[in-house]
Amino acid sequence: MEAAAAGCRGPGLALCGALMAASGGSRFLAARYQEPSVDDLFVYDCITAGKKSQEDRGQDGQPAIKASDDILAFAFSSSGGYFALTDDNKRLVLFRTKPCWECLSVRSVVRRCTSLIIAAAEDKILVADKSGDVYSYSITEPQKAGKIELGHLSLLLDVALSPDDQYILTADRDEKIRVSLTRAPYNIISFCLGHRDCIFNEHKSFDVQERHCLFVSRIFVIPNYPDLMLSASGDCTLRLWEYKSGKEVHCCHLNSLSKTEATKNDKKYAVSRIAYCCQGNYIAILCDCIPTVYIFQFDAATQLLNYRHQISLKHKGWDIAFEETGGLWILQEDKEASLLLYRPVDGHWQPVADDKGLMKMSKYLHDNWTMFEGSVGTESCYSSLYKASFDNMAIYLQKKEERLQQQQKKRKELQHGSNKQTKKIRTGESS
Repeated sequence: MEAAAAGCRGPGLALCGALMAASGGSRFLAARYQEPSVDDLFVYDCITAGKKSQEDRGQDGQPAIKASDDILAFAFSSSGGYFALTDDNKRLVLFRTKPCWECLSVRSVVRRCTSLIIAAAEDKILVADKSGDVYSYSITEPQKAGKIELGHLSLLLDVALSPDDQYILTADRDEKIRVSLTRAPYNIISFCLGHRDCIFNEHKSFDVQERHCLFVSRIFVIPNYPDLMLSASGDCTLRLWEYKSGKEVHCCHLNSLSKTEATKNDKKYAVSRIAYCCQGNYIAILCDCIPTVYIFQFDAATQLLNYRHQISLKHKGWDIAFEETGGLWILQEDKEASLLLYRPVDGHWQPVADDKGLMKMSKYLHDNWTMFEGSVGTESCYSSLYKASFDNMAIYLQKKEERLQQQQKKRKELQHGSNKQTKKIRTGESS
């Protein structure tokens, strides 16, 4: 069961009820995938959006940075009645999806956004941006300007709400997950801290030593267990929290599950997507630039995240989403098979090929593949978020060794010169 998608720039996928939406570049398309006989494709291009952002001006009065119209984040409301997106041109676009798709407003946002979510009450949109702020935008008054709700001192990567809209959860680049009261965001309830950069030892396993904090890439409040939250990070972990108290309940190290390409090359990789299905309490994890989807199952009795299965992909996975009945949809970097559908059969996730909804949406994506072409073969969108680390002790020891060698060389030169002088004096005395 999914309502939101894609906080990091790149193709995204979202499901809500019978609706499916997929984005790429400046465009997104949507249709009712559960009605395969109906041709109801809706396509929107942000290039056609009316209101342009006020770009920062240089000394000559011209825009300092040329913005694209690429979609940065989007989400359905819980009922599927509304859909919102933000683009690289600092615009927030709001749609009504029922009885047919209609653009309600195009509003400017203060900074480029990284994530957004629509409140369960469907009265406002929360938008997190790169400056660390969260703004709220009214749905009931679709032309009204945004209102700042809270701020971090670091780049925000994700924002979430508790199912009752009572708590705002925000995740930033500097390890912090903050839990705040929605009605009074300045009132911080707790921090969930624990995502850090782990060191590999010589046997390629995790060392308990920690060097520095890492960004939190994803947070997700479990709908049918509303006091629990899932989080993921660039430290290759999936964590379960009692977020109101800030207590970590369980942690899974993804590197230990299998010998992925990332672990073979000692590369860091981040979790780019968390998807959850209430039917069966399944959790799907997609890692950035790794062609594998990990499947976990939450055990409510023991409060453990049990690893169940992994789906190996032939191409890079862009996004994942669960449907309400338990099917897992995968958007991948392949024009001929851009969409995959998996369902659990006797504990194993098996591909489905003859689903009519899959055929319908695959055709739509194939016919509109140009929207994805700019994302094919691109590098990780999280690589710039890793902080550089320096081994100061190694540098110190190296310089110390160099100083000792120089001092030893000088002593030898002085000793050699002293020996020559002594020899001259003795020669003079003997003559």
